[in-house]
Amino acid sequence: MASNEYHFITGWHVESTLDEVVDILGNGPDLTRWWPSVYLKVIQLEKGDENGIGAVVDLYTKGWLPYTLRWQFRVTGSNVPHGFTLEASGDFVGRGIWTFEQQGNMVKIVYDWKIRADKPLLKYLSFIMKPIFSMNHHWAMAKGEESLKLELARRHAKTEAERALIPPPPPATWVVNR
Repeated sequence: MASNEYHFITGWHVESTLDEVVDILGNGPDLTRWWPSVYLKVIQLEKGDENGIGAVVDLYTKGWLPYTLRWQFRVTGSNVPHGFTLEASGDFVGRGIWTFEQQGNMVKIVYDWKIRADKPLLKYLSFIMKPIFSMNHHWAMAKGEESLKLELARRHAKTEAERALIPPPPPATWVVNR
């Protein structure tokens, strides 16, 4: 594996249903609302078919480190409601596979992300900074799980008063020009 190649497998468990998880994670443009710590700007360029295949989304993202990433993904495979596959291009090149499995009242979510970092900063410093860049990814995914659980709590709240008690998702760690 080249120094600028990465392979991450992330697992989450949330109280939900497959359909609800697909509704949230499959809605690219809504990422900025419920996962704002990572997704700064998201634009859907192409809609895709009824299963989302062919959808193209343009993203401007960040982690806790002081750099941003511009990239796109295209949904290339769908096994709704059990997951979908995307191909990334731009500052990241590779593929991501989301899989969802209902386990009682919980959904097991696994994200398999195999990419090459082509942003010059990452490409040329990965040989020495790979552990730090990897920690940045793990931080981003931990914020995703936290934000998803908050989003599900908002959706499951029975009253507006109950919903008002749920904190907002964690914000970005620093302000950037969009």
